[in-house]
Amino acid sequence: MAYDPDFGEWVREHFAALHPLVIKRMFGGAGLYSGGLIFALLDDGVVWLKADETNAPLLIKAGSRQFTYPTNDGQTMSMAYWSLPESAMDDPDEAVAWARQSIDAALRKAASQRPRKAKAKAKA
Repeated sequence: MAYDPDFGEWVREHFAALHPLVIKRMFGGAGLYSGGLIFALLDDGVVWLKADETNAPLLIKAGSRQFTYPTNDGQTMSMAYWSLPESAMDDPDEAVAWARQSIDAALRKAASQRPRKAKAKAKA
């Protein structure tokens, strides 16, 4: 993964309607956060949107590609992130609409997980 601060500034401007956004560097790339939840990755000039069974089919239909990376043993791993559709690269309103779907996916994921303290108590 590679993060370019200039690309990060473009993302902030393009997704300005979602203010406040937080960009945190991670693993050479960056995570894009809203309300404390990560909803996108930034890597090599690509916005990778979080997806689940609800919005992934819509992203696929829009021509998005899934985030993949090679492992040390020659395998290819995929993550639940899909590229921002090409049509949204020039249209901030469309980009924000896609991002809101990814924020919803992040919220669904967070709601489906038990709090960490509850997990610790359950093991005790």
